[in-house]
Amino acid sequence: MGSLSIWHWIIVIAVVLLLFGRGKISDLMGDVAQGIKAFKKGMQDDDTTAEKSEPVKSIDHNATPSTAARSDVGSKAV
Repeated sequence: MGSLSIWHWIIVIAVVLLLFGRGKISDLMGDVAQGIKAFKKGMQDDDTTAEKSEPVKSIDHNATPSTAARSDVGSKAV
């Protein structure tokens, strides 16, 4: 008595078809399919950008800075 029989499901499907119609349901399923395709494409794009990342550039902290190249830092021409 607690489970739904086949007749219950047929009535539910009939009511849904009457409320929404075949056109709206097929449009909705098409939109869902396009969303899934866009999601998969986005996931593939993320994977390809991660693979194409540039090598990490490091800064040598032990090198002495050149004072001639940095003489104008912080000063303004008047």
